[in-house]
Amino acid sequence: MNYDNLMEEQISKLDKVPRLLLHACCAPCSSACLERLGDIFKIDIYYYNPNIDNIDEYNKRLNEVIRFTESFKTKYPVNVIDGGYDSDIFFKMAKGLEEEPERGKRCYECYKLRLKKTSEYANDNNYDFFATTLTLSPYKNSNWINEIGEELDKNTKSTYLYSDFKKKNGYKRSIELSREYNLYRQDYCGCIYSVRNK
Repeated sequence: MNYDNLMEEQISKLDKVPRLLLHACCAPCSSACLERLGDIFKIDIYYYNPNIDNIDEYNKRLNEVIRFTESFKTKYPVNVIDGGYDSDIFFKMAKGLEEEPERGKRCYECYKLRLKKTSEYANDNNYDFFATTLTLSPYKNSNWINEIGEELDKNTKSTYLYSDFKKKNGYKRSIELSREYNLYRQDYCGCIYSVRNK
């Protein structure tokens, strides 16, 4: 399934400038996604990442997202919403999956946790679409992420925006923008289990 093409089809059918709630894991992943969508949608970034293993790392990434959105120009202003830090939610989800390998079942459940919260916020606050920057990373399973989004779409008024942001050199572009804006690029996804596997 080419999820990038599906996104382009969705965009081609727009008859207004819709509101998009874009879940973001960090500033580098946000960068290329905002460059691609920032003139098409009115975007609010939803920073919800209970997987991050400590509050200092959480705040460091959040502050970089805010700094980037304040300096990067898009047609429509981008707001950042902090979904709040509660690592207990992640550890409860990960119980029994601690020994799963990276990109295994624990990661699937983590995608689901963050996308579900994003879809609920989008629904409750009348966004036209919801999406995530997670598909930009070559280390994330875009098929899983889009399948989860598609399933969540069935229970929300907001429409899931398909994506595979690594397509069309999206990941390469995020590296270029990270250099240009001197963004903090973390070397692990955020959870304590990925630190163990570094």
